[in-house]
Amino acid sequence: MVRPMRPQNRASEPIALHERAMDNLQFIRQTMERAASFTAVPGRAGVIMGASALGAAWLAATQATRGGWLAVWLAEAALAAGIAAVGITLKARRAGLPLLTGPGRKFLLSFLPPVLTAAALTWALYRTGAGELIPALWLLLYGAGVVTAGTFSVRVVPLLGVCFMALGAVALIAPAAWANALLAAGFGGLHIVFGAVIARNYGG
Repeated sequence: MVRPMRPQNRASEPIALHERAMDNLQFIRQTMERAASFTAVPGRAGVIMGASALGAAWLAATQATRGGWLAVWLAEAALAAGIAAVGITLKARRAGLPLLTGPGRKFLLSFLPPVLTAAALTWALYRTGAGELIPALWLLLYGAGVVTAGTFSVRVVPLLGVCFMALGAVALIAPAAWANALLAAGFGGLHIVFGAVIARNYGG
């Protein structure tokens, strides 16, 4: 007697198709995340910015007047902005990333409002004789700008912003004599440490 052939077990085929579909979805998700992230944050430029901030902190500490102190840090801010602009442009060019469209535009538009607010309030605080609040203002609003812009970048960038904001909170309650040390720790130390991490893990 010829026995009827049993149908082959096809349970493994749907499983294999399911696994392939999940792999494809994961690849698509990762690709979309990379496309939505601005990865041209310059680590090496961050290290240079940090080194220049340490120099500025030393020079500012030698100034006899609050106006001289402020002038040193404003010059440092302009220098750091130039270093960052060159660093971002060069890294974006190497990676083939646009700066003024997509994630680059979102990064810039998220970063600028807190920084411009800090610039306006700096003038107001200095004019009204409340200059001792300026270090906390700079650290807090720069940190806020980095956090908001960092939502469009790699994960380490928002963490940098949180660290700046933590230093800003300390500056609100710390003695005025700590101002240079806190600014050096933020714009100097944090930029160097996080810049080195970004340079090593995210392409320079």
